[in-house]
Amino acid sequence: MAQLVKTEEAISKIQDGMTIMVGGFIGCGIPEQLLEAICHKQVKELTIIANDTGILGDAMSQLIVKRCARKVMASHIGTNKETGRQMTAGELEVQLVPQGTLIEQIRAAGSGLGGFLTPTGIGTVVEEGKQKLVINSTEYLLELPIRADIALLNAYKADKAGNLVYRRSARNFNPIIAMAADVIIAQVDHIVEEGEIDPDEVMTPGIFVDYLVQKQPREVSNLD
Repeated sequence: MAQLVKTEEAISKIQDGMTIMVGGFIGCGIPEQLLEAICHKQVKELTIIANDTGILGDAMSQLIVKRCARKVMASHIGTNKETGRQMTAGELEVQLVPQGTLIEQIRAAGSGLGGFLTPTGIGTVVEEGKQKLVINSTEYLLELPIRADIALLNAYKADKAGNLVYRRSARNFNPIIAMAADVIIAQVDHIVEEGEIDPDEVMTPGIFVDYLVQKQPREVSNLD
């Protein structure tokens, strides 16, 4: 049974040096309230596993700007120039991973697999230090599973048992990373009673979710 907690209590589970997975895809489906709280708490030395490091100015990008991370594993960093600057300056370790490989490494961890074979990266820097196998005359890399201490999700709706529903493209990485961390914290727009979500709607079963955080509405500035 997931626990409904305030943002501060959820973020108290995150300590310096932990490995954190973050859902979302270039700002879509990111748990911005949780990310802002991490920056405010000034957690340091994190290893961040995510599709990207956000768009400069958004909550995801602030993990880099505020120097919460010592290492990033991501598919691309081009929308946050501060990530590239810190990497070039030797201030941040960045491991770029092909997008399909990255999410499959996470899925493998969540499914209890020891790894998988892929031809992606053969003949490039991606293959450095990795085991290669030849099957039916085709060369493959052995990619190993990736787990995290904590995964941060963004969901549209949850019931109090922790069953999650994502909305449209905000689904992206979220349901996969929900299976590959020791502790799962979900930021949720709407929380309803048990039984109010049709079982056919559930995208992440509540058995995976440890903590729910109610997303707070943001104040909208009057620009007129």
